[in-house]
Amino acid sequence: MKKLTNLLLILISFSIVLSGCASKTLIDSEPSGAKLYIDGIHVGKTPYNYSDTKIVGSTTSVKMKKRGYKDFTGFFTRSEQAEVGPIIGGCIAFVPFLWCMGYNPERTYELEKK
Repeated sequence: MKKLTNLLLILISFSIVLSGCASKTLIDSEPSGAKLYIDGIHVGKTPYNYSDTKIVGSTTSVKMKKRGYKDFTGFFTRSEQAEVGPIIGGCIAFVPFLWCMGYNPERTYELEKK
């Protein structure tokens, strides 16, 4: 019975630490409603809730298109904000440190008229 309890505690702890691996950000444009491409793939229109499990320092490319405005191309990096869960998990096992930084909660890109 004690082994089962210990295993259950380990699994719960592990799942809590791994849940901190995902980072999310709201991507918007001014004006809203631009077609949004993440890493070259059309994902929808702005505003868009983006989430991933990339490791610290990973770069994500962003492209936006809207009629009457110049195409916008940019990027953001997973190194903008400390993530508490993976930092705590990293003190137990080194691997979660790969996700100790995340994205800012939101970002807005201003599109330029043609």
